Amino acid sequence: MSRFICAFVLGIWFTLGWAQADYPTRSVTLIVPFPPGGGTDIGARIIANQLTQRWGQQVIVENKGGAAGQIGADTVAKSTPDGYTLLMGNIGTQSINPSLYQNLPYDADKAFAPVAMVAELPLVMMINPSVKAQTVKEFVALAKKDSSMSYSSSGSGSAPHLAAEMFAAATGISILHVPYRGGGPAVADLLAGHVQLSFMTVFEASSHIKAGKLRALAVTSDQRVQALPDVPTMSEAYLPGFNSISWLGLLAPAGTPSEVVQKVANDVQALMSLDDVKARFVDLGAVPTGLGSMQFSTLIETDRVRYEKIIRDRKISAN
Repeated sequence: MSRFICAFVLGIWFTLGWAQADYPTRSVTLIVPFPPGGGTDIGARIIANQLTQRWGQQVIVENKGGAAGQIGADTVAKSTPDGYTLLMGNIGTQSINPSLYQNLPYDADKAFAPVAMVAELPLVMMINPSVKAQTVKEFVALAKKDSSMSYSSSGSGSAPHLAAEMFAAATGISILHVPYRGGGPAVADLLAGHVQLSFMTVFEASSHIKAGKLRALAVTSDQRVQALPDVPTMSEAYLPGFNSISWLGLLAPAGTPSEVVQKVANDVQALMSLDDVKARFVDLGAVPTGLGSMQFSTLIETDRVRYEKIIRDRKISAN
């Protein structure tokens, strides 16, 4: 009897091991927790297309937007942990929301297995051209004299909102926050001159900057961005050490076999080393990375601690 049980268990083990080595054997769903058209969605579709070619199995992008990414993230958190449902998360879903929302429908610390970081999304500080400032230093001096100035963001607690709050805290300026439902309307009101300042992803802003409709003062990454090579970093322009970026990364439900997580991570890292794939992300104003599971996990936690402090110190709420 014991030999039978042992053989049975070994049979299951070998079957599972073979299935994991052969993964994927059917289509994979990649959940984007935001509506179509944004940077997270476009990045997900680039990766999905490349993985489809690499695996010979369809990687289907499914948009499940709502509640600042909570609906889509929750769908993945509660899915079967077999590698066939993945999440294209970002800094908001993984590192900001846990501090911003008191009652997330999932445990952000335990619900996911980080797979691979895909790319950084630097932000750009930009102003309406009617503002009489050509540099960050000039803008700060102006803002300290004019208490009526305001800035737009893609929503309360969004990465652009927190970047602006970090900037305000570091420079000692007081400026009114005007939140919108998404980056599109936030940029539209900056273009119209209803607000004077905004921090947005380079992806959302570069076309307006290149057309001369908005004035870029600095990017928030450590290095200059290829899409806007003449725009200095915030460190160069005014605040040494200032860094506040968004990012994209793949996650699986917690409990997904480590062999599957590693395979997806390896394949994503291989894709992110291809010149044509890197070029597509650079065109979005992104910085391709392809960090592995452990590094990505560390980044999520580091940013979570960092933004928890900002949210607490600046008394930021989701409303």
